[in-house]
Amino acid sequence: MTDRELLCLAEGFGTPLYAFDERELAPRAARLRSALPDGVELCYAVKANTFVTGALAPHVSRLEACSPGEQRICRALGVPAGKVVISGVSKDRESLDAAIAAPELPAAVTVESPAQLELVRGIARGWGRRVPVLLRLSSGNQFGVDREELVRLARAAARDPALELRGVQLFTGTQKRSPARLRREVAALDALMVELAGVCGRELPEVEYGPGLPVAYFEGEEADEGALLAALAESILGMACGARVILELGRSLVAGCGTYLTRVTDAKAVAGERYAIADGGIHQLVYYGQSLAMRRPPVRLLRGGTGEKDGAAEELGWNVCGSLCTVNDILVKRLPLAGLSAGSVLAFDLAGAYCATEGAALFLSRDLPRVVLVGRDGAPALVRERVRTDQLNMPVAVRG
Repeated sequence: MTDRELLCLAEGFGTPLYAFDERELAPRAARLRSALPDGVELCYAVKANTFVTGALAPHVSRLEACSPGEQRICRALGVPAGKVVISGVSKDRESLDAAIAAPELPAAVTVESPAQLELVRGIARGWGRRVPVLLRLSSGNQFGVDREELVRLARAAARDPALELRGVQLFTGTQKRSPARLRREVAALDALMVELAGVCGRELPEVEYGPGLPVAYFEGEEADEGALLAALAESILGMACGARVILELGRSLVAGCGTYLTRVTDAKAVAGERYAIADGGIHQLVYYGQSLAMRRPPVRLLRGGTGEKDGAAEELGWNVCGSLCTVNDILVKRLPLAGLSAGSVLAFDLAGAYCATEGAALFLSRDLPRVVLVGRDGAPALVRERVRTDQLNMPVAVRG
């Protein structure tokens, strides 16, 4: 979005504000698909940004919901159940029961433990359904199961008429920058799928893999996406198992569609340091690694404050801090800006992934910001009103 468009949003809807641009989504999905072999599908992890789910759904094959709340969001947006993968390390009987009893089954249910397999099997039998499942392979943490356990689960699932074993899911982390690592992971998945074909007596049709493509959030960072996509494409084309590959992405798909707008409410000098106090903060702006105070994110000053940005004005170093009562609430240190003053609006780019869903939103009972979705025609629509969090933090007995 242009500075003019962003400033109009800030003036029209107030700050702090999340602005997500639907015009960025289809080209981004198309760019990824064009770099990958025919037949490779994209899956969007809803947790990255729930507000663009409806707009992005037509451009991906699947959406991954990792909680009952995300499942409800998908249903409310009219996403077909058959397009949703029910995932998550913790699954509850109530939401699984509802999903399996629905007229249309989910695309798959991930299984992350022997207990989860028993839970899904029991519910499926109770409803007389045959439920598609993906077995999640652990990358050495609390998610999924190890390879030996996965082979045992596959053997059991393949023989059970209540389960349709679709394949394997693997996610090993985010912000990966090594093509060699992607090649190793795809090769390991391929070998596992070949082994499972022998164990199950048939080839399994799917591999869902999260490559964790990186976003270069901070000044000086590099991410050679072309080399990473080329490595992925080469590795997928070389797979022996013949399974359909579904790439699960979140951050990579939507980071570029978002801007976070915050207004300077006070500008002052303390012991020789300049501080700009913004109405937002680190509870609402979350880049990867929680390192805003140490690295410089993509941020710019928009015209329209009481001090108009002026090329002739002296460029000063400003510590931009948020509205929280903690010394940790630093958005950027010693940012060189000319013309900053109370009333100035700052735009933080690459805010489309996790910013609106991952922050410590309830801290200090600050209101949740409005969310605006800019449509394909360039018209903004308010998709979430400002939300008072004091009502969430207040004891029930004293609510008025």
